Amino acid sequence: MTKVIDFYFDFISPYSYLAYKKLIKINKNNNLNIAYKPILLGGLHKLGEITPPAFNKLKMKNMKNDCELIANKNDIKFMWNVKFPLNSLYLMRGYLVLDTNIKSKFFDVCFDAYWKNNLDISQKENLIRILEECGVDKENFFKLIENQKIKDELKDLTNLAFKSDVFGAPTFVVNEKIFWGQDRLEYALDEYKS
Repeated sequence: MTKVIDFYFDFISPYSYLAYKKLIKINKNNNLNIAYKPILLGGLHKLGEITPPAFNKLKMKNMKNDCELIANKNDIKFMWNVKFPLNSLYLMRGYLVLDTNIKSKFFDVCFDAYWKNNLDISQKENLIRILEECGVDKENFFKLIENQKIKDELKDLTNLAFKSDVFGAPTFVVNEKIFWGQDRLEYALDEYKS
């Protein structure tokens, strides 16, 4: 059986962005089998009755500093987005509707737009810029993300993650073991290689 690293993410999670950038550097030869699992972090928190750090002043202040430390230590370009937190619903649904060959580019562009370029990715004009950069037909994209099947799929993925004991992003699952947080990536990789 082929091993896989399940990577649960939401574009609004700064730690998902940092983990993704670290993972890209580690996996530059594409030796790792990674399954990207989109979830709605807000929905996951609601299911788990978790108050996110964004709504706690002390945690929020620490989170900003923490993300900057991690980015500097790992030579990752990072800018705390002034619109944090915001609704990533359309982008997360969008990830589901894209062809497989575009998903990687979409991943890069969305994460960079929010966590490197300080864009408000909930604004339609910025979303259109992202789609144009990825070569995605915007009219088809906006039609598909409103499809009830896609809405239900993202909701189901979030519910399934919760039922699998995933409670935050990023979360890595390898061999049914959960590794939560960007700082647990190395442990997930150790499990993957064992």
